[in-house]
Amino acid sequence: MTSFQITELKNFMGKLLGTDCFDSFLLAGAQVVTAVEYTIDGRIHSEFYSREEREDPSVCPFEFAPWADMRPVLFQMIRGRRSPSRFKLMLHLRPDYVPGVLKGADPSLSPEQVKALVITVRYEEGRASIVTGTAFHSFVLDKTLDACWDKTMRQFLTARQIAYTES
Repeated sequence: MTSFQITELKNFMGKLLGTDCFDSFLLAGAQVVTAVEYTIDGRIHSEFYSREEREDPSVCPFEFAPWADMRPVLFQMIRGRRSPSRFKLMLHLRPDYVPGVLKGADPSLSPEQVKALVITVRYEEGRASIVTGTAFHSFVLDKTLDACWDKTMRQFLTARQIAYTES
């Protein structure tokens, strides 16, 4: 687990909310505090869809809503004359990207063992940070995936020209 302190807030917020930069993630949950507090559970409710839609894997292929679909909603909550008091976004890397991160980890780990590769984006008191995390379906003693996920996030942020310091 690593904490990345974002050093250029305006650039970061523009990329997070205004571009496809983070569209390889799913929104597991969000909390936005403005004049009121909004809480979003990003879990897909399959019963919302018709039987035909549920059988089509392209309609709702994930447990959580794609960030690309939720980004405009969050943008509407966050934008305005005043910055929000705070917000927290819990994003999971899409499962189809997990094997790429696993390449540098323990070879005995399989994508099926990984429940989620997580980033938590926090904004409070005019500062933003990203904290990485991993979750498994069962206990795993090996920590090489944690190191690979942290390295992947460093590369991700650098490639997208998002300035940060680590703490």
